[in-house]
Formats: sequence, C-alpha cells, structure tokens
Amino acid sequence: MFNRLLISTLLMTSLHAASAPGLLGVTVRDIDGLDTTLGAAKPKAVLVVNVASECGYTRQYASLQSLYETYKSKGLIVAGFPSNDFGGQEPGSEAQIKKFCSAEFKVTFPMYAKVAIKGDAHPLFEKLTSKAEGHPGPVTWNFNKFLIGADGKLLARFSSDVEPDSAELAKAIEKALK
Repeated sequence: MFNRLLISTLLMTSLHAASAPGLLGVTVRDIDGLDTTLGAAKPKAVLVVNVASECGYTRQYASLQSLYETYKSKGLIVAGFPSNDFGGQEPGSEAQIKKFCSAEFKVTFPMYAKVAIKGDAHPLFEKLTSKAEGHPGPVTWNFNKFLIGADGKLLARFSSDVEPDSAELAKAIEKALK
C-alpha cells in the first residue's frame, strides 16, 4: 500500500513538473526532502529568495513572512532557498534551518533544501541568472530576490538591499498578480 502511494505521488509530481512552464517546472527539493516544483501549487507569482540564518539581512525573514501573508490569497508564493555560499552564513542542516525559521520568525512560507548558488549551482539558480532569462549575472549575496510569473518567466530581480516591504517590490508583485 505504501509503495503504491509513493509511486503515485512521485508520478503526479513528475507529470506536473513536465507540465509546469519555464522556471516553475524545475525540480526542487523542499526542506523536508521531497521533490517538487515551484509550479506545483499553481501560483500566479513566486518570489524566490536565497536565504541564510547568520546574515545581516536575516531580519528580512520577518518582512518576507509579512509579504507572504499579505499576498498568498492572491496567488503569491515566497520560496526560501537556504545557501551557505556567501560568507558561510548558513551552516545548519535543513532541520536546524526549519526550526530556526519557525522559532525566530514564524515562517510559514515554503522553504526548500539547501542549495549551491555559486560554482556547481542548482539548476534553478543557473536559469535565474542566465542571459536567457533576461537578468543575467551571478547572485551577489544572501537575500537576492527573483520574481517569477505564472508563465514561468523571470519578471524582475532585486538585490539584497531591496527590503521585502519596499514599494518597488510591492509594485512588481501586484503587477504580476493581475
């Protein structure tokens, strides 16, 4: 019984991954170790953020959570991707990261497994930073933000110093959700 359920779940995830457009169809692993895609929940927009628990920008978790609460009913997903690539500021395991985010910032938005962003980068971040997506260039530090539309295309990119509660980011999200 368990094997049939597991096979069915894996098959549905694979089928959806194949049907999700562009960046939304890239396979990612959630913080609990399950493979999925950003498009699995059929969002209108996804804000991908590379996060770290020991960074000067870590306080942004609070405003990312607030942003998620404000726009989730309209179709926004905030997607946190921990990485230890910038200053070794995310040394913990997925379990430690999950506990930290929950305890310190009451994070309820989806968190994903730790990824490499520099060097042998995760395919999602390879695509997010490619010329083909229109916003080329490497991720510069923790808490860079990438706004993806329902069509799976990158709509906008924001540096670490653009706060999640900024008018600039809100305007881009509202436009994406229309």
